[in-house]
Amino acid sequence: QVQLVESGGGLVQPGGSLRLSCAASGRTSSMNAMGWFRQAPGKEREFVAAIRWWARGTYYADSVKGRFTISRDNAKNTMYLQMNSLKPEDTAVYYCAAGRLATTPREYDAWGQGTQVTVSS
Repeated sequence: QVQLVESGGGLVQPGGSLRLSCAASGRTSSMNAMGWFRQAPGKEREFVAAIRWWARGTYYADSVKGRFTISRDNAKNTMYLQMNSLKPEDTAVYYCAAGRLATTPREYDAWGQGTQVTVSS
């Protein structure tokens, strides 16, 4: 079993930047991929980005492509999401997840507790 803990959320002005981190522990050798999802009030959880854990490959939602960058440090068992040029519509609770490489939440079987990102002036 894998445990995940996110950090790095907060309040930022439009156009600003934040970096989220997700630290994994437990059976990390079983992870195929990790991903970031977000959920705004009254909306479904949506895919943001994903990265293969043991090979090359990154994937992004069209809404964040060119602004967000997903990366990982296998030695630290940590995944990151660098978010630049933030917009108010990026406001949501951001969750990290581990599981099979996919854009749908059901393919991920480990989830963090979530971290709030608020983009507002």
